[in-house]
Amino acid sequence: MVRSMTGYGRCVSVSEDRDVSVEIKSVNHRFLETNVRITRGYGFLEDKLKKYIQSRLSRGKVDIYVSIGDPKNENAVVSVDHTLVRGYLNAFREISSTYGLPDNIDVTDITRYPDVLTVTKPEEDEEQVWNTLLPVLENAVNDFISMREAEGERLKNDILSKADNIMEIVSFIEERSPQTVLEYKTKLLERIKELLDGADVDEQRIAMEAAVFADKVAVDEETVRLRSHFVQMNEIISQGGAIGRKLDFILQEMNREANTIGSKVTDSELAHKVVDIKAELEKIREQIQNIE
Repeated sequence: MVRSMTGYGRCVSVSEDRDVSVEIKSVNHRFLETNVRITRGYGFLEDKLKKYIQSRLSRGKVDIYVSIGDPKNENAVVSVDHTLVRGYLNAFREISSTYGLPDNIDVTDITRYPDVLTVTKPEEDEEQVWNTLLPVLENAVNDFISMREAEGERLKNDILSKADNIMEIVSFIEERSPQTVLEYKTKLLERIKELLDGADVDEQRIAMEAAVFADKVAVDEETVRLRSHFVQMNEIISQGGAIGRKLDFILQEMNREANTIGSKVTDSELAHKVVDIKAELEKIREQIQNIE
């Protein structure tokens, strides 16, 4: 399927072991850029997170927010630095005695001072933490990709609709272009007759001039190539996947053909039609910028 580069996904897991949440969102970007924000102390998972995202996505600026709670059955050890406590108490008594202040320090006050209490947590099994995080991550990414695909389907339909509009204009140009040659030949003949004022007209010379004009304004090669590019674009879109760059390249070729057609046509009506083609191509370009 065609995927947009913008999307959002989220998954939360609350279990007896620990609480985990993953939030992922992305915007357009030329390449794949992954930024990870994770709960302090779990930075060792960042590389695995990025590799997983790279295995699922191709383009976009992706931000991942991961929250990992402490194990609920964790046996944390709280230790007291008795030497530091004695040092604080001696200092407080000295201040009280020297300045005549009440000696009213209690246990709660002592524990608020830096490094008096130290909390030591058991070292976690990195692989176990990753195995707990992975299913939550997968669900968030699946949700995220589903949103990308839904938006991609809308982009696809819009692009194909605009492509149909362009093909209708191309058909008009192909039909109208030969008529401009006949109109040129007729006008040329009438003008020469006016200038010669009744004298004989060299029909062969008129035919040669018309042939030269026809060669200059002929756009059949360009319209054939333009149609071919649209056929190729349809094939790529039907394949799906990471197709944004391919479509961008094809669009450049389409613009080149449209510019060539515009430089050849001399009829004002056709010139306006070429402007319409370019306008539609620009709209397609804007949509392609959103495709992965």
